Amino acid sequence: MQNTAKTLPNADIAIIGAGPVGLLLAILLSKHGISVTVVERWPDIYDRPRAVTMDAEVARILATLGINVDDDPAFENHKELYYWKNADLLDLQIVDWESLAPSGWHVTYWFNQPELEARLIEMANDIPLITILRGWTVNDVTQDPDAVQLHMSDTAKSAEHQTLSARFLVGADGANSFVREHLGIGEVDKGYFFDWLILDMIPNEPYTTSPAQWQLCDPKRPTTIVPGGPGRRRWEFMLLPDEDREEIAKPEAAWRLLEPWGLTQQNAQLERSAVYKFQAKWAETWVQDRCMIAGDAAHLMPPFAGEGMCAGLRDAVALSWRLAGILDGSLPQDVLQSYESERMEHAKHYIQFSQDLGEIICITDPDKAAERDARMIADLRARDHLPITGDLVKLGAGAWCEESAGAGELSPQGFVRFNKIEDRFDQAVGQGWLILAINQSAAEILTPTQSEIFVQLNGCVLSVGDGDCDVQTLDDSYTNWMQNVDGNFAIIRPDFYVAATAKTPEGVRACFDQIITKLALT
Repeated sequence: MQNTAKTLPNADIAIIGAGPVGLLLAILLSKHGISVTVVERWPDIYDRPRAVTMDAEVARILATLGINVDDDPAFENHKELYYWKNADLLDLQIVDWESLAPSGWHVTYWFNQPELEARLIEMANDIPLITILRGWTVNDVTQDPDAVQLHMSDTAKSAEHQTLSARFLVGADGANSFVREHLGIGEVDKGYFFDWLILDMIPNEPYTTSPAQWQLCDPKRPTTIVPGGPGRRRWEFMLLPDEDREEIAKPEAAWRLLEPWGLTQQNAQLERSAVYKFQAKWAETWVQDRCMIAGDAAHLMPPFAGEGMCAGLRDAVALSWRLAGILDGSLPQDVLQSYESERMEHAKHYIQFSQDLGEIICITDPDKAAERDARMIADLRARDHLPITGDLVKLGAGAWCEESAGAGELSPQGFVRFNKIEDRFDQAVGQGWLILAINQSAAEILTPTQSEIFVQLNGCVLSVGDGDCDVQTLDDSYTNWMQNVDGNFAIIRPDFYVAATAKTPEGVRACFDQIITKLALT
């Protein structure tokens, strides 16, 4: 057989993996005029459900692509509380999933991952700067001080080879990441292993249940019951010690488990039956010279918090503005180190949180379950059954001022009017490096030298409030935020995270100098 090889046109960025993380990163980079080649080993999209839930931050990210999940028929939000119940169906925990999050979107949404991936692929295919190579396997990666070379073979015809050169490489290639393994990156494994059967169902008629989303903490069979996106439902059943993974994944076993829930072969379709081993681990290093990893290649977590895919999409956003800055010369390559330090700690928080939830849910000993139930019911009664809300998770150390109130957290956003547009702040004003003066003058906040650097970052200084402000507020979101942090000014990054808050312009200037230093700018 003849061995054929050719060299592809160079790209600014090469991404291995055409899942949601790789596709989102490609689209975000293209908005900065950056050429991207995405390499995917499989010739077709995997058409079975996987992730089904996302949080308010991901809704905010998708909105920057023009996807409004509140109005889009591919997404749903039940505006209901999330309940944990014991075997007697008594409430153990109540979580607020019906309110708006501070970032302006609902706390939780449901979707079908293949539909989201197809949407992102459609977007990417319409962008001339993005090339998607499907059906190609990367066999080797080499890098020098200026570029990375990918050596690939046709997945189906191993004798056909291609070489691609790019300025940087991102491995968004999943849990069994080639990039991570090729770079010799070790993993921190929490040793957390539980097998669960995932059943994705399409009821023939609308399937309604109240609550729509809940957790059954029954020691006989811990079970999760949630939507799977519009027209779909998901059940997750924990495997018991004496059960065989292959046997329980068979359709006949699935239908036996679903019978108590009213689903049969006559009224529903079994879309997917699969056993997953829930794990908790993260890569020790996320950046090596011109190569980096993101998404499942960098971290894996149990699904109890619904944050696995969300964490990967955050990685994509965090990388996009850094890589864009490096390529346009406004940021040094060293800024990638803060990607690793910030995102690793943030992901580790959710890994631990997910593991903690699993330790509560996955109790199969009746006596331990009874102790758990008594404790949680007492705690719930003590707070008068008020639902709990999510916390604002901070980034790891990086390009933000750690001593500044609210810094390192996702910024709130409210509804505003800007240039005759009334919408959420992101859609009305846009995103990037911003200094917001809340109910204050935006004049002469930075020194002349600082202003030059901020212009280099394409930054914008805006007054936000009522009256003659640049951005007119339509609710109390920004005023309330500043009261909570005892400030009047905020520095916001392109990924919506707060770099600093301050009471005075002098405080802004001091924080700005710290941020510039942490961005490795002089």
